Amino acid sequence: MLLVLALVAAVLLLIGPRLIDAYVSWLWFGEVGFRGVFTKVLLTRLVLFLVVGLVVGGAVFAGMLMAYRSRPVFVPAAGPNDPIARYRTTVMGRLKLFGIVVPVVIGALAGLVAQSSWVAVQMFLHGGDFGIDDPQFHLDVGFYAFDLPFFRLVLNWLFVAVVIAFLANLVTHYVFGGLRLSGHEGALTGAARIQLCVLAGTFILLKAAAYWLDRYSLLSSGRKEPTFTGAGYTDINAVLPAKLILMAIAVICALAFFAAIFLRDMRIPALATALLVLSSVLIGAVYPMLVEQFSVKPNAAQKESPYIERNIQATRQAYGITDDQVEYVDYSGVAKKQPQDLPADVTTIANTRLLDPNILSPTFTAQKQLKNFYAFPPSLNVDRYNVNGQLRDFVVAARELSPSNLQGNQTDWINRHTVYTHGNGFVAAPANQVTAVEGESQNATGGYPIYSVSDLKTQPADPVLKVDNPRIYFGEVIAKTDADYAIVGAAGATPREYDTDDSKYTYSGKGGVPIGNWFNRVAFAAKYAERNILFSGAIGSDSKIIYNRDPRDRVGEVAPWLTTDGTVYPAVVDGKMQWIVDAYTTLDSYPYAQRSSLEGLVADSVDANTGRLLPKKEVSYIRNSVKATVDAYDGTVTLYQVDEKDPVLKAWMGVFPGTVQPQSAITPDLRAHFRYPEDLFKVQREMLAKYHVDDPKEFFTNNAFWSVPTDPTVETDKAQPPYYVLLGNQDTAKPEFRLTSPMVGYNRELLSAYISVAADPQNYGKFTVLQLPTDTQTQGPQQAQSSMTSNSRVASSLTLLKQSNRVQYGNLLTLPISDGGILYVEPLYTQRNSANAFPQLTSVLVSFSDTNGIRVGYAPTLSEALSQVFPGAGALATAPSATPSELQPPGQSEQQAQAPAPAVPVAPPAPSGDVNKALAEIDASLAALKSAQQSGDFNAYGAALDRLQKAVTAYQGLPK
Repeated sequence: MLLVLALVAAVLLLIGPRLIDAYVSWLWFGEVGFRGVFTKVLLTRLVLFLVVGLVVGGAVFAGMLMAYRSRPVFVPAAGPNDPIARYRTTVMGRLKLFGIVVPVVIGALAGLVAQSSWVAVQMFLHGGDFGIDDPQFHLDVGFYAFDLPFFRLVLNWLFVAVVIAFLANLVTHYVFGGLRLSGHEGALTGAARIQLCVLAGTFILLKAAAYWLDRYSLLSSGRKEPTFTGAGYTDINAVLPAKLILMAIAVICALAFFAAIFLRDMRIPALATALLVLSSVLIGAVYPMLVEQFSVKPNAAQKESPYIERNIQATRQAYGITDDQVEYVDYSGVAKKQPQDLPADVTTIANTRLLDPNILSPTFTAQKQLKNFYAFPPSLNVDRYNVNGQLRDFVVAARELSPSNLQGNQTDWINRHTVYTHGNGFVAAPANQVTAVEGESQNATGGYPIYSVSDLKTQPADPVLKVDNPRIYFGEVIAKTDADYAIVGAAGATPREYDTDDSKYTYSGKGGVPIGNWFNRVAFAAKYAERNILFSGAIGSDSKIIYNRDPRDRVGEVAPWLTTDGTVYPAVVDGKMQWIVDAYTTLDSYPYAQRSSLEGLVADSVDANTGRLLPKKEVSYIRNSVKATVDAYDGTVTLYQVDEKDPVLKAWMGVFPGTVQPQSAITPDLRAHFRYPEDLFKVQREMLAKYHVDDPKEFFTNNAFWSVPTDPTVETDKAQPPYYVLLGNQDTAKPEFRLTSPMVGYNRELLSAYISVAADPQNYGKFTVLQLPTDTQTQGPQQAQSSMTSNSRVASSLTLLKQSNRVQYGNLLTLPISDGGILYVEPLYTQRNSANAFPQLTSVLVSFSDTNGIRVGYAPTLSEALSQVFPGAGALATAPSATPSELQPPGQSEQQAQAPAPAVPVAPPAPSGDVNKALAEIDASLAALKSAQQSGDFNAYGAALDRLQKAVTAYQGLPK
């Protein structure tokens, strides 16, 4: 009895949590309106479990049953110490137990493994054609995407079933005397011989089928990596014929096993098996190796050219970088005109982004946090809005609840899960404006974002950024905890949830799972191992529990067939705050297309600093076919189709009809906030680095390849991230929101290309690649950074700043201007060496090179820095100002009142003397500063600092 109870308890401990998770998931999918996805996936898994379990378990049962029924009537005794006799007696005593339990257990284990392959089954059932044939077998790519994985799945499980049935039959014959190993040769009964030959012959027939399918898998071969993916010369001319020969030999070998049933001579199948093994070594391995070593390698460029050409075409198709999507433009890299003479340049410079979203999170937190339990994500986002008819880009963030910031009694279960339940507010700052900067020393003022805040206390005057309900129950920061649930809906008439200014609120949205009934309370108490859910008086009949609050995770749950981008961003859409999530359809076996790891391709310097989630998947095909939104208040998830030509998405829409909304459902306001996704762009720029090359022989040499530059603003060797910028259109001069990245030469630092992709609705997804000539030299990002920081006046100023500040280089923007030139703009941030300090923009670095050499600008404002490079062009930049009238909030918050007031720009003193004299004064000031430091005289140290500041300012005021 105790044993039975122990077994029951063990089963409950094993199955109970899974049943609870399944029930909780069923409730959650019902809340978000995607229960059809849950039931479809569950049903597919269940059917696959049953089918594979029955096939494998049935094969094992049949093998054991046939061996038992054909056992010898009399088993010759092998002696008193025969170990088999003891096992035979045990089995005979529990015949039904062994005959049923063993196949059931093996079948159940096989089913548990197989049910995870539900994707292959559904893709086979609903997949269609791509309209593109492979270059070798001339089959539609849909065969490789949807059919071949299913055929492989079926074949693999047939292999498993036959092998385990063979072993079960063999062991059963041995136990019951059908196979005896006593004597020199042993003995095998006729029935055992027939059954084992049938199973062995079936296995070899399946091997012949595997050889046939291997032919198609060659087109995704990795034999030639890293040069290219797909079948090469050796694969097509040696491995492919070898597969056909081995298939024929396997069929002959299988027939030999079947013939042994009648010939009663096991030497024939034994010889056939030896022939198959020897052939697989000689024909399948040795022959291709000889062809590779003595025919291909000495003439690789010539031999592999046709197959490299196939790889180039397939990779462009698979990654969406075909000629109809990518426009290549020759770009001289040398300025032909002044920027003020080109309307497009005027637009580009006026919209130059000065705020770095990857640096300013501490600044947003310090100035707009409101309460200790609010927070912003470590990396902010860039989006654009039409303000007064003008397109402007903003650094945007949601002011979210951060459970990790709760302190003291705030961490009590009641407070944590029923009081502090949501964030409050949308915060935006024009990306090209800051409060006026005065000075560069540790006493510099200004350089802060100009905020527009839409929350419960403050709404912007401009209706574009106004949020009707700024409460945030779903977000990135709010979900960063082990138990991210909140219980909303008070157990009475008194509101419980903290809102703002100590006011209380009761959630009224449709998000959340009802938890008022006892059954659900027990389920969630078990899920979170929290008894307070059962006994808390804060939970009433109308209460609901909100969980799975990360927008990225919500989309991944409702659409498990999608790969989500690592970045989500908030946007004000039709008066509501929505999280926008980019999602991809992918394949891992597109014939001849380059296979790559997403995690490796999308990693950059930002990810190293912010811990951004990276998609972990190997792909050879990717499309951003779906844009998803998650409502920040009620958590509503909506999937929108944005690529009507993607066959993979069409297949999934067949699997889950009604889950993805058509393009017509996208409102103009929502479409205006779609960005081209960063992760996809990173993958495509890596592909364009190689696959812009048309000539296969040049591709083989790597000579014309590009590289993604390392980020010069950090001390790691991580790739430079792409940047969203507003560039002036060359024809209309209107600003275009584009995602951009410079490219340098292969393992070099010289600029080779400039890739940008349109993110506006008009030309969304269209690439422009500016190709620089190879016979001239244009400085790349690393070289531009070096030329700026090694400039004498920049170096001396940085020396001063670093004495009492932490210096941070902002995003180094690469801007094509002047009808062939490249302008580099980099904001410089300083952060005082104190506990509560946060970054502020102190100055702007500018670099431009032309036939006259490299020119560097360095000043507190972009306007001044630009004037040092292009005399008279400073007026093109947006001047520092106070909060613009169109974004002026009706009142000042507490943090705004405490923030440093905007300073009026102060003109530098008139220069005196020539450059040499100014440099000599700087040197003397530095010497005096060093002497004062060594002496410990604080009065002398302060005077030396003032002297150095005046010297630097005087030098900057000299005519350039």
